[in-house]
Amino acid sequence: MKVSILQFPGTNCEYDTQHAFEDLGATTEIVWHKSKSIPSDTDLLVVAGGFSYGDYLRSGAIARFSPVMKAVEAYASNGGKVLGICNGFQVLTEAGLLPGALKRNESLHFLSKHHHLKVINNDNVFLEKLSNNDVVNIPIAHHDGNYFIDADGLKELEENNQILLKYTDANGEILNPNGSVDSIAGVCNKEKNVFGLMPHPERAMELLLGSDDGVKMLQGFLEA
Repeated sequence: MKVSILQFPGTNCEYDTQHAFEDLGATTEIVWHKSKSIPSDTDLLVVAGGFSYGDYLRSGAIARFSPVMKAVEAYASNGGKVLGICNGFQVLTEAGLLPGALKRNESLHFLSKHHHLKVINNDNVFLEKLSNNDVVNIPIAHHDGNYFIDADGLKELEENNQILLKYTDANGEILNPNGSVDSIAGVCNKEKNVFGLMPHPERAMELLLGSDDGVKMLQGFLEA
């Protein structure tokens, strides 16, 4: 399987992401943001985490206009699988490839810690290795992770099983670290080929680092 990973000025998780997928047996390629195409043999395109363009305007707002994003939009519209992690999630919402928006954390503080998530919908390649109501422990590291969507949008997400993950405690009870609507940590598009989440599964690949719960999350893409 070939995983292509986008790199913008300020991206800082591309090599973590590369390491995670290569450990799972995938081949990878880093794609610079000025590229006007993505590799033709791409099976999964990852928009990695970090601080694209320093978050100087709004998280993901400048990256959304990078040359490569036209190719990303075309790839997604043709059914290609896309995963946005943290800043990558922000980029995908700014580009309109995922519903909702990411705002400043309710506390106004940067959050960096492990946090539990509950699997809400596993009827997709991203979470098919997990079961609904499974609780995983995945690091978060964000300042603008407060997911917002209006009431009509939230209803649509629920009706289409687009809510993938929610922030909880270890027992699966809601524990919202950043103020996200309905404690949402990750969503997908209606077609279930574009995925986004604020937590970092690529940082939860080894017990030595505190958790290997990210392994099953990323494995779904490899066996799709």
